[in-house]
Amino acid sequence: MKTAATGMLLFAAGVYAVARWQQQHGAGWAGYLGAAAEAAMVGALADWFAVTALFRHPLGLPIPHTAIIPKRKAALGRSLSDFVGENFLSPDVVRTRLRAVGLSARAGAWLADPEHADRVAREAAGLTRAVLAVLRDDEVQDVLGGAVNRWLAAQPLGPPAGALLERFTAQGGHRPLIDLLARRAAAWLTEHPEAIERAVESEAPGWTPRFIDERLSRRIHRDLVRMAEAVRDEPDHAARRGIDAFLADFARDLRTDPDMMAQAERLKTGLLEHPEIQRVVGSVWQALRSLLISGLDDEGGQLRGRVRDGVARFGLRLTREPQLRAKVDGWVENAAVYIVSGYSKEITSLISDTVDSWDAAETSRKFELQVGRDLQFIRINGTVVGALAGLLIYTLARIVWPGHS
Repeated sequence: MKTAATGMLLFAAGVYAVARWQQQHGAGWAGYLGAAAEAAMVGALADWFAVTALFRHPLGLPIPHTAIIPKRKAALGRSLSDFVGENFLSPDVVRTRLRAVGLSARAGAWLADPEHADRVAREAAGLTRAVLAVLRDDEVQDVLGGAVNRWLAAQPLGPPAGALLERFTAQGGHRPLIDLLARRAAAWLTEHPEAIERAVESEAPGWTPRFIDERLSRRIHRDLVRMAEAVRDEPDHAARRGIDAFLADFARDLRTDPDMMAQAERLKTGLLEHPEIQRVVGSVWQALRSLLISGLDDEGGQLRGRVRDGVARFGLRLTREPQLRAKVDGWVENAAVYIVSGYSKEITSLISDTVDSWDAAETSRKFELQVGRDLQFIRINGTVVGALAGLLIYTLARIVWPGHS
């Protein structure tokens, strides 16, 4: 375009030379042509100067108010960043634009497509694997252990444990355990009479005859077996009622008795400080990590399938439920407004800092490459308009002053 504009200037100069030569030989029309060519050269030179002055000093001469872009580079960057901040990053503009886009409806239609849902599940699996690969197990265990310990330490153990135990016993949840213990006790006592005999012998005085110890141990063993079988077989046995009463009293004390609550807190503190608890947390994380990795790697597995189905269902809900779309759009708008309100200066400063870091000559070249083609049209238009203006002025002058040459 520079070549085209300069070529028109040279063409106008050639036409002017021909016109002057013809005018000297008495050609009347040459005056009109010469005036048009002369004005075309003036317009072309003036616009060349104006366009060139934006990017550099014309002919290398330090003429005032030239090389505007290199000199005003920093101011241009600040103006551009301010323009972007005021017209693109204002909360009202962001909200209006997001509402016009209908982001949730588009996202819902996209996610409802099975192929897209599978892609989201695949990308989520890859991202999760990458995060798990970056995380160090010991650091995760320390964080999890600390978080669990802090949360448990802040929660009183007695009242919620008492309330839970009270509901559990009121619903009879402890009775299967009592049944199991009664059956095991009856079976063990039946199969191990020697244990009762040894206990009796160890506690009996040394002067008692052995046959008395044996009869006494058999009697005790028989009574214990009979009692265990009665507890096993009778749902309303006194021992069972006693256990029910004990558990009810214990649950009440956990909720109301300060001494019992203090004991529960001491027990909780001791458990939290026990090294085995930290090892349990670590083993839980290791198991969860292995489960996630194996589930994510299996494309046809249950975990990937549930993620894929969940994404598709959420997409369908977005397309069918206006209230959900409004809620999601509100979340997105609030998040975007929060970002532009809190970080607009940081975002716009990226523009001004980037422009300010450019070399002056490089900045001028970048601007010229972007808008220079249109600016060269200004030179071309200046040549054409100058020629027409010169022709008009010359023609009017000949009409007003016919004898003037």
